[in-house]
Amino acid sequence: MDELIERYINYLQYERNASPHTIRNYRSDLLQFRDYLAAGSSQPVTLKSIDALRIRGFLSFLFEKPEKKTSIARKLAAVRAFFKFLAREQILTENPAATVSTPKLERTLPRIMSEEEMNTFLDRVGEAAKAGGSLLRRDRAILELLYASGLRVSELVGLDVRAVNLGDGMLLVRGKGRKERVVPFGSKAKLALNEYLPAREKILRENKKSNHAAVFLNARGERLTTRSVDRLLKRQMTLFGPNVKASPHSLRHAFATHLLSEGADLRAIQEMLGHASLATTQKYTQVSIKHLMEVYDKAHPKA
Repeated sequence: MDELIERYINYLQYERNASPHTIRNYRSDLLQFRDYLAAGSSQPVTLKSIDALRIRGFLSFLFEKPEKKTSIARKLAAVRAFFKFLAREQILTENPAATVSTPKLERTLPRIMSEEEMNTFLDRVGEAAKAGGSLLRRDRAILELLYASGLRVSELVGLDVRAVNLGDGMLLVRGKGRKERVVPFGSKAKLALNEYLPAREKILRENKKSNHAAVFLNARGERLTTRSVDRLLKRQMTLFGPNVKASPHSLRHAFATHLLSEGADLRAIQEMLGHASLATTQKYTQVSIKHLMEVYDKAHPKA
């Protein structure tokens, strides 16, 4: 089974152009499924012995751990896609996971910072950057760009210098499935980038590196990671308040929600976010409606 898992992972990497994040998760999920099967059987597990009942048993095992429903749904998706690949390659005659239902996920609306809150937060980050060094200028550019463009954090850390057109305020972004799209960004993000780029050159000089493709670098002159962006946002959020929580993805939510509330077309937002389906983008209408109801309840005398 190990050989077939690696064959599928190679298919994801070289034919489907899946992201490193997807490849890492799917390999981990499939190896966990393999270990579950091996632990529950005294005999070697064969592919033909794996049916829908055993896959449902794997889900029950995950629920007992317990794991988040989103993680369980992803693990089932990995198993289902793996067997679909084996059926397509005619290694199996059918996909035993096709009839296994995905766990019902709770639909939760994210807490979005208001436009006023976001502007106040970014202004405070900007003030701190003026008095700080290279890394604070970098942090400001990252946060301004996340809010200005709605990038996924993986897309942001994957940005190369050649993909940034400062003159036109445009980014060439490589998103999920290695699909490219062009995303605009505004004047505040452009200003923050212009102030960061000399600091970036300083970081390279201090680390005796002649050049680096990445826009955003760590203190060692290497490409920043998604975890580092999450940490720097949490660090900067202390400027806004000790009990305020945010993630890089919440800035993406804020980007879409604020555009929608100002009348932007939903399909234009879909294009900028890089969503394959409009249904994924439509969740932001729920956030906006929730905000409208809160305003109504506070302001209307008969609410």
